[in-house]
Amino acid sequence: MNYFQDYLTQQKATYDSIPVEQVARIAELMKQCWQEDRQLFVFGNGGSAANASHFITDLGKGASDKLGKRFRCLSLNDNTAWLTALGNDYSYDDVYVGQLQNYARPGDLVLTMSVSGSSPNLVKAIDWANQQGLTTIALVGGKRGKLAVLAQEVIVINSEHYGRVEDAHMTICHMLCYTFMEQDV
Repeated sequence: MNYFQDYLTQQKATYDSIPVEQVARIAELMKQCWQEDRQLFVFGNGGSAANASHFITDLGKGASDKLGKRFRCLSLNDNTAWLTALGNDYSYDDVYVGQLQNYARPGDLVLTMSVSGSSPNLVKAIDWANQQGLTTIALVGGKRGKLAVLAQEVIVINSEHYGRVEDAHMTICHMLCYTFMEQDV
């Protein structure tokens, strides 16, 4: 078998590890967040940051257009000035928790994505969110990491390959968005 066929075979196995019942649970939490006009915050690092941006664009525009009532959603990794100010003046570990301290309220929804599950800035933000009465969700890879212990809702993708896990996370994000775009909510 050549490299590319093997890669696809392993990617299919990664997709098969997506626990659809947990995805449905997160969709319900998002529906409640939308119905109660609460805020959804999403963030990650590197490829997961790109996925967070993509997810919020799809949800904030596509799903909101379909529903008529807008999702109140924000990707915390999209404001370079915020990130660099917090990272420079405090610590890189504070780039997400610092924003949540300004914006988040009890009952809001927080979702982070991380292949390792142990990025200190994500862990600190989820820990803070839990202490403040927010609902926390983590999409992680096979290593699980600290986020798998801290977050209230966790989806583990059974792989440690960064590309495959990030692709599976984005697939979950698309599933969540299209739940609102293709079904009657």
